[in-house]
Amino acid sequence: MQLPPVQRPTVDPRFLIEGFEPAYLATWRRGELAARVETALAELGECRACPRDCAVNRLEDKTAACFTGRHAVVSSAFPHFGEESCLRGWRGSGTIFFSLCNLRCVFCQNWDISQRRSGREMTGDEIATLMLELQDRGCHNINFVTPEHVAPQVVEAIAAAVSRGLRIPIVYNTSGYDAVSSLGLLDGLIDIYMPDFKFWSPASAKRLAKAKDYPEHARRAIREMHRQVGPLRFGPNGLARRGVLVRHLVMPGQLDETEAIFAWLAELSPDTYVNVMSQYRPQYEVGQITQDGRSRYAEIDRRPDTDLGRARAAALRSGLWRFDEREH
Repeated sequence: MQLPPVQRPTVDPRFLIEGFEPAYLATWRRGELAARVETALAELGECRACPRDCAVNRLEDKTAACFTGRHAVVSSAFPHFGEESCLRGWRGSGTIFFSLCNLRCVFCQNWDISQRRSGREMTGDEIATLMLELQDRGCHNINFVTPEHVAPQVVEAIAAAVSRGLRIPIVYNTSGYDAVSSLGLLDGLIDIYMPDFKFWSPASAKRLAKAKDYPEHARRAIREMHRQVGPLRFGPNGLARRGVLVRHLVMPGQLDETEAIFAWLAELSPDTYVNVMSQYRPQYEVGQITQDGRSRYAEIDRRPDTDLGRARAAALRSGLWRFDEREH
């Protein structure tokens, strides 16, 4: 099937990058990659790669919350044309989907990957080979999906790929449930951070993702991402090159949370680039019936059709003004 041509937008000169090169090249030229890999892998010895703080020795293949040991489990890798237009471009975003997840979202649309083991374990060198194959296929970037529990392995793979000729930007596509220490390992390696910001209240996070501390860690993580790379910027061709792109999935009956998230993002930077996502639909555990005949998660057991316009209006009221073109 032939895809329709992509409109290449005029780039606001305030957010234009000329003569871009991926951040990891400067880190590589300074000779810092080997030490970064050593530090990253040492973190697995008493794992605190994510906020679960399991402290198990993953170097010995011990597992806990993410059910992942020494090596990351890769579910699939392919040019993805369903991402934001500034990432997919006309040749696709080179996505590498990691299996398993450190959250337990009851509405997850990818539950067969995130909550089940799908694919196979891969070494850093094997993941590097995937990255180079995606580059050879013409993908505009490498897009690591659900990497928060395998951040040390991502560092290892990047180092292996750079020495073998990787030269395209790297996207870190995450739930937002990241440890700041892991993000520190990625400083100077990642060009584009693309976190979700799902919930504002601990109560919602506990009920719907089994992680009461999610909002606190998402705020810390997004603040650190912004410190590293700043607002999203583009090349002359309209493709994203460096910065933060925040996704927020609009869910039914959660407008108060949405408003609080947008207000916080605008306070962090009104130039934050946001995708107000309309893809939510009841799936996975949503709609399960309890013994008394009620829906287990009745409050989100519908499409958010009536909520989308109000969410977008809330984003504008907050002072945010840069949005993914599919939504605005």
